[in-house]
Amino acid sequence: MRDRPKVRDDLVALEGYHSPQVDVRVRLNTNEAPSGPPQAFKDALAAELSRVEWHRYPDRAATELREGIAALHNVPVDQVFVANGSNEVIQTLCLAYGGAGRSCALFEPTYLMHAQIASVAGTSVVLGQRAEDLSLDVDEVKRVLSRSSPSITFLCSPNNPTGMVEPPEAVKEVADLVPGLLVVDEAYGQFAEWSALELVDEDRPLVVTRTYSKTWSMAGARLGYLVAPSWLVAELEKVVLPYHLDVAKQIAGRVALRFVDEMNERVAALVAERERLVARLSTLPVTVWPSGANFVLFRPETKPGREVWQALLDRSILVRDTSGWPRLDGCLRVTIGTAEEDDAFLDALEEIL
Repeated sequence: MRDRPKVRDDLVALEGYHSPQVDVRVRLNTNEAPSGPPQAFKDALAAELSRVEWHRYPDRAATELREGIAALHNVPVDQVFVANGSNEVIQTLCLAYGGAGRSCALFEPTYLMHAQIASVAGTSVVLGQRAEDLSLDVDEVKRVLSRSSPSITFLCSPNNPTGMVEPPEAVKEVADLVPGLLVVDEAYGQFAEWSALELVDEDRPLVVTRTYSKTWSMAGARLGYLVAPSWLVAELEKVVLPYHLDVAKQIAGRVALRFVDEMNERVAALVAERERLVARLSTLPVTVWPSGANFVLFRPETKPGREVWQALLDRSILVRDTSGWPRLDGCLRVTIGTAEEDDAFLDALEEIL
């Protein structure tokens, strides 16, 4: 039997992204919205899909979708790029601005896929550490930037998995310090009180990425975008695949923009529910980190986190075990669900602890 071809040497130790999915009564582990978009969205989408000329390629530039996103954020259309989820947006950035002989910087604990995507794109990963309270340490950022001069620096705000929002003054300072690009991942940005979108301009090498998965209740669509200087968006065209965004996805994203008010109502409701959940958690023997996202990171104080995770699962409630992530020993992350789902989680957690 012939030897199997080998993958690149730098990929041998990598593992794919995993988020365990099991059949449970209450699933609060993947930061999905607890309910779907309104029925009017579904009806409008179905009507438009019925008129699609499926034998034709989609608009390669996704012009109408980009125009809609640009209008939403009050920016020029040439500052918007769209792709198959914010992860593909990040991959495209790494292909254009990373690669062999270049590096990216990130500060742990943070979103695991930043390092994964950069590594797959052949970009070296330089790791810095967050402060003791898991907030961003600007002095540490300065140290990493001066020693490694990364082509891309990643911040995640609200940060996943901590939920903490980066302060505006810190993001602006880092944006002025980076030798290359600053990418602010705002997958949960609409749940926070401020956005780095207000810092985007033609003279600052700052990129803000967003997704339709969370606030638009469209995780099944896999649609994401970025807002950045127009000169950067133009460079991404060199590495993105032809017709990479299918016609159904472009229509779904465009139709969703007709329902901004409904999206804002869902966001407000989830923020209120998050605060209710945090208030109840605060009465239990757990450490809770402040969250500006649709999830909350906590650490049980009286029992090991893994034991608590299993006890919740035994009660058909699934949360995310983050205890294996850097500096998160014993920590769990719970997605904000419906009031009924959250009460089931809280009642179970109180019983376990």
